Amino acid sequence: MSPAEVQERAESRTAGRASSSPPPEEFVRDGCPLIATEDVGACPMCGESAERAGTYAEGYDYELRTCANRWRFVRCSGAGCGHVWLNPRPAVGTLSTIYPPHYYAYAYAEKVPGLALRVKNGLDARKFRGIVGALDRPARSFVDVGCGDGRYLKLMRGLGVPDIANHGLELDERVVASLRSQGFLAFNRRAEECEEIAAGSIDVATMFHVIEHVDDPQRVCDRVASWLSPGGVFAVETPNVESLDRRLFARTYWGGYHIPRHWNLFSPGTLRAMLERAGLSLVATRYQTGHSFWMYSMHHVMRYHGASRPGLSRVFDPFGGVVSLPALAAFTAFDKARAMLGCRTSSMLMIARK
Repeated sequence: MSPAEVQERAESRTAGRASSSPPPEEFVRDGCPLIATEDVGACPMCGESAERAGTYAEGYDYELRTCANRWRFVRCSGAGCGHVWLNPRPAVGTLSTIYPPHYYAYAYAEKVPGLALRVKNGLDARKFRGIVGALDRPARSFVDVGCGDGRYLKLMRGLGVPDIANHGLELDERVVASLRSQGFLAFNRRAEECEEIAAGSIDVATMFHVIEHVDDPQRVCDRVASWLSPGGVFAVETPNVESLDRRLFARTYWGGYHIPRHWNLFSPGTLRAMLERAGLSLVATRYQTGHSFWMYSMHHVMRYHGASRPGLSRVFDPFGGVVSLPALAAFTAFDKARAMLGCRTSSMLMIARK
């Protein structure tokens, strides 16, 4: 039985509403496996039954091709909610499959061309100055949830946070071991299960493109909020479904879907509501460059829509090396200009205070 036939049967047993269109030819040719899934019976934000949720988008793991499943985002129909989540989603036991060792966050500096990395580091430093500026005092403690290779821990070290108060949470033990060897307080923990960070002990907490990966975002947000000291700030960056590129590539190819690793998607309204339910007050909403989402959207169209054009798609791969630098620069400049004009880009940063 082909992967497409197996997938069609699996979907008829689980969600029952997802499309049965076959995976792209590359997935079949490369023998991408079907992985176990689990249903999400209710909206993670308001608890409304998933039976009333409508299909929002469908697609495959266009970036890493870790599996041949066809995935479906749904949108909550509950009054005043509108949250978007993946249903069904990968079973917990498949996380090592959908987050393989070569996942970009585990070796970010090695995958980004030198010039682009220097520009990115400059933008990050500016972003962090704005986050720390929301404090009424110098930052003396920090936690980055989903810290990857620790680039933000190093940045905060440079801003004066001592290593004994510089925390990182990550799910890859090899990455954690490396960060510990560099002097940081790194833990192989999910935020909602972490007991090593004391309540009221953190001045600045960040989650950059992590909250969309978790199964229960409100629980995670509540947990991080409990770590904050009085006046402490929490900065969350995540894809914005109310953006131009999401509307243009809405059906399946939008890079912000990051299928199947993104389990929850937010609008400015739903993100703010989550922070406020955690007892935090919104300080600022800023729109960052969503260049990687633009590029992946174009990459997916070039590679998987109609006749495959792998050579051309590499031009739009954010980690495609030197060949992708012109597109990277163009989309970065485009979104910077749009943000200056007040447009909502596909990467939103919210800063909230306890």
